[in-house]
Order: sequence, then structure tokens, then C-alpha cells
Amino acid sequence: MALNRIMTAMVTPFNDKMEVNYPEAEKLAHYLIEHGSDGIVVCGTTGESPTVSDEEKLELFRTVKKAVGSKATVIAGIGSNTTDGSINLARKAEKTGADGLMAVVPYYNKPSQEGLYQHFRAIAEAISLPLMVYNIPGRTSINLLPETVLRLSEIPNITSIKEAAGSMDQVSEMRRILPEDFLIFSGDDSLTLPMLALGCDGIISVAAHVVGDEIKQLVEAWFNGDPQTALQWHLKLMPMFKGVFVTTNPVPVKYLLKKVGINAGGVKLPLVCAAPEEEAFLDDLYQKIKG
Repeated sequence: MALNRIMTAMVTPFNDKMEVNYPEAEKLAHYLIEHGSDGIVVCGTTGESPTVSDEEKLELFRTVKKAVGSKATVIAGIGSNTTDGSINLARKAEKTGADGLMAVVPYYNKPSQEGLYQHFRAIAEAISLPLMVYNIPGRTSINLLPETVLRLSEIPNITSIKEAAGSMDQVSEMRRILPEDFLIFSGDDSLTLPMLALGCDGIISVAAHVVGDEIKQLVEAWFNGDPQTALQWHLKLMPMFKGVFVTTNPVPVKYLLKKVGINAGGVKLPLVCAAPEEEAFLDDLYQKIKG
């Protein structure tokens, strides 16, 4: 499986009854690959994975893969804070047509580095698809360290990491010690260019829901040997990169999707929709970037 340079961490659309809106998910998947994405991550953080049932996740995996076919890579988010639960979902997700799986560092439990290694190893050994590990200590309270990622890279089907710890020193150390073919993706839009400069492979983006074409310009400029143009795009897009986190992700990006004709609906409790002042901020931000 070829993991690509620009993947979008797709929101999960809901209808007025807060049920998963599968037709709108299909529409959104088409929109994303028409606007810069060559991969889609389904049911990650941005997809509100903790409040989407396993049955809904499996149907979303099937729906999105059927929608995009061979035009884009589909990565199924199967991670949770239970190893057994993650393995159970991973085995079922393999049968949905997904191209690969992603598992987040277990949250709340606070496992040791050895515990993290054994968790991801157990998932990988239970499946045949490629597995991406996802490090986001701001949400999990635990940082997956480079030396643990190195151990994990020795497991044949653990092939990549979505890195969202925010430390360029940590990214540098990973790129220094990991095999060249082990892929490192930025998990933060604002760190796309810095991480590309450190030898990383691409971005798993939130902002690409609304500025996917522009992010593609940034990434292609970098890989085409034009760092100055990449920098210009980075600076132009920085307000959007930060602005889509004015409140808890994915609240802002779900609001902004209305402006491109996608009705992603609201967010499930305990998340709540954007406050009026946040909506006003996002309206102004969108106008400045896209207007």
C-alpha cells in the first residue's frame, strides 16, 4: 500500500438525529479527493472516533472506500484504549476494503513505553494490513518515544507514524534513527513544512477540508524543489492552520464545511457546536483566506 503525501483526517457527518450521515460521508470523500487529498483517514480524532460505534465505523470504512475506489488510499481508524477492543475492530476493518489501519496511543490508561510497544505489536500481529501508529500526547497524556517507534518499525506491517507531539527535536530523532522507508506524517497542519524539511513524508490534515488545493500547492512545491514557494504557501495558510483549532477539533472545520457545500452536521456530546463569537471568527478567517 502506498501511503500518500496529503491525507485528510475526515470528519464524520451526522444528520439532525445525530446518526452517521453515510450519503454525506460519500459526498465529502469525493470532495476531498477532488481538492488535493490522495488519502483519507476515517474515524480518527477529527472523525470523533470515541463517540462513533464500531458498527458505524465499519460502515463508514466501507462507504468511503466504495466512494473513492482506487483514486485514494483509505486508512481506517481502529485504535482505542483497550488492546482487545482495537484488535477486534482491526480484524473486522480488514474486511471492509480499507487499504491500511491506524491505531492511536491508548488514552487514559497511561501505559509505559513497554506497554505501548506490546499494544501496537499485538494489533499488528493480529492483522495483515499495514498499520500506522498515531502519537498525540495532548489527547492521550502519553508520548510515544522515538526509541519505541524504532522497535515498532521492526514489525513488518507497522509502516508509518502520524506524529503530533509538536516537537521538532523528537521528529529529528525519529528521522535520524528510523529506517528510510518508514514513513513519518505530520499530524499538525502548521508543522507540515517544518516536518517536510526534516525529511518527513507528508501531512494528515484537518485544514484540507477547506484549503486542500492550497495545501497541495505547498507540498508539491516542496517536493518539486521550490522551498520558497512552499514557504509562501505556509505563511499564507498559517492563520487557517491555527484557526481551525479555535475551539476543540472538529468543531471549527465542521462549521467551515458548510461554506464549501458539505453538510457535516453537528458534533456529538460531550462536544458542542461553536459559540457565536467563534463562528464570527471563522467566517472572517474563511473570507480572508478564500475570499
